[in-house]
Amino acid sequence: MGQPSIYLAHGGGPCFFMDPPPNDPTLWVAMEAYLRNLPAMLPEKPDALLIVSGHWEMKRPTVLSAPNPGLLFDYYGFPPHTYRLTYPAPGAPELAQRVRGLLADAGIESDEDAKRDYDHGVFIPMKVAFPEADIPILQLSLDASLDPARHIAIGKALASLRDDNILIVGSGLSFHNLSALGDPRVNAPAQAFDDWLTGILCDGPIEAREDALAHWSAAPFARVCHPREEHLLPLMVAAGAGSGEHGRHAFSDRIWGKAVSAYHFG
Repeated sequence: MGQPSIYLAHGGGPCFFMDPPPNDPTLWVAMEAYLRNLPAMLPEKPDALLIVSGHWEMKRPTVLSAPNPGLLFDYYGFPPHTYRLTYPAPGAPELAQRVRGLLADAGIESDEDAKRDYDHGVFIPMKVAFPEADIPILQLSLDASLDPARHIAIGKALASLRDDNILIVGSGLSFHNLSALGDPRVNAPAQAFDDWLTGILCDGPIEAREDALAHWSAAPFARVCHPREEHLLPLMVAAGAGSGEHGRHAFSDRIWGKAVSAYHFG
């Protein structure tokens, strides 16, 4: 049995490594528990992780080809100790070349970057899920076009990696409108969009899924939940890599009243 492809919620900044907010002490508890339990949801320990984070965009899909990336603390205004976190997971330069080959076979041009480090869309959730940091990671950027159909195609091109015990991870957040997080008037719209996502991914006809995702911005309250889609596009890669397989609603919670979800394929 191969690995699934998954779309997970990576939280807010270094949220799992901070004291919880006094007025909402359980805010991140369920999401952290889901991430901690992720290895138990897999058929076996992956040989490598291919992660697409909502925090890296490039002109073309770009692989992080460094053998030992460091950490990019690309969050702001958090406690000093959160800038001293460590996660020494090795890179995967050989997998980087294989990924570029698969993309080329699908007619998708790509690049590589040997100097960038893992951003927090990678190291924060993986530090919870795989705290030993002993699984090689290859980070893959989003395409700066932000074209959902292109990201579905990228996922399809990489789907065969799953058969070689490589876990494909889309790391984002299914609700990502920071200015509306504290607005209770947006709770119901967020739930409506979450319901639409779950219906398309898990309940609806598979043959209609990719077209619906390609036109996600026509969904109920889509642009209320994602004024900009970079945190949703990792889902398109995961769904493309799970083409032909019904999604599973693997996690659901509310963050400041806003519905957030994770989905697994395969």
